[in-house]
Amino acid sequence: MKMHLVSLKVALISGIALIVVGILVQTHVNGTLQITSVAASGAPILIIVVGVIINFVAFFGCCGAWNENYCMITTFAILLVIIFLVEIAAAIAGYVFKDQIRDVFEKSFNETMANYNQTDKANSIDTLQKQFKCCGGVQYSDWFPQLNNTVPDSCCRVIKKGCGKNTSASNIYVEGCIKSIRSWLEENILIVAGVALGIALFQLLGIIFACVLMKGIKSGYEVM
Repeated sequence: MKMHLVSLKVALISGIALIVVGILVQTHVNGTLQITSVAASGAPILIIVVGVIINFVAFFGCCGAWNENYCMITTFAILLVIIFLVEIAAAIAGYVFKDQIRDVFEKSFNETMANYNQTDKANSIDTLQKQFKCCGGVQYSDWFPQLNNTVPDSCCRVIKKGCGKNTSASNIYVEGCIKSIRSWLEENILIVAGVALGIALFQLLGIIFACVLMKGIKSGYEVM
């Protein structure tokens, strides 16, 4: 049964990890930008759903191992394989369509800027500009048509009320947020890839241990 417990734990860990990642993306990205693309805005929800399914599958596998039910353990392993393959397909699709994803992000950022006069959107943009030390979409002058040749105070290097009226480079950040966020993503892509690889390895371990448990049950011996 020790092997069963390891298999269950690795499945639960990967499921919980996906749920956490999905919630973080949903709260930090969709909570900041108006993402109107169904595919892009639904991605965090899909990640959460996959995490929940993995936990359900892990519970299913636990029941099968507890009862030493060969059919249930086999189903558990097959479901884990399917989920693993779906995640690989999603990763490949994300890489192939990365340019389209970038376009969706830029469009969403510009739409959020256009609604800056709404309090919630203003807070979102201000938070993002402060965090990434940027201003506007492509460049700081993107704000000029909307704010009468000024920028939000959140663009200022030293924030104080009305500082956005002075648009000199010494007073405000001139680099656009789209470029800043893109650079940040590129700098942290190794971390993202490492987390994704870790989750995949956990799931592979779950599949391997489930197969070992299947063999033990089928041969009539308890796997220790």
